[in-house]
Amino acid sequence: MKGWAYILECNDGSFYIGSTNNVERRIWEHENGKGGEYTSKRLPVRLLKTFEFDSVQEAFAFEHKIKKWSRKKKEALIQEDFEGLHNLAKKNFKNKS
Repeated sequence: MKGWAYILECNDGSFYIGSTNNVERRIWEHENGKGGEYTSKRLPVRLLKTFEFDSVQEAFAFEHKIKKWSRKKKEALIQEDFEGLHNLAKKNFKNKS
């Protein structure tokens, strides 16, 4: 079964990252205050990006990976700035060394 990860922008400017097996239904739930506590307190929300995967498990793993990223890395991913994303990853790796 296909899965999707997605990034929403909340009314307060924060990002919400989620995953689902039915992206249209899940986005509707978020937009209508039924998507969970975090987004229901930050309406309206706006869909910024979706990522399709071969399985829900892959989408879930991707969701958890990018939730740990900095805002700058998430912004680079949303904008498909893969060079910037690569540079941010290298910078982060150097800081941990």
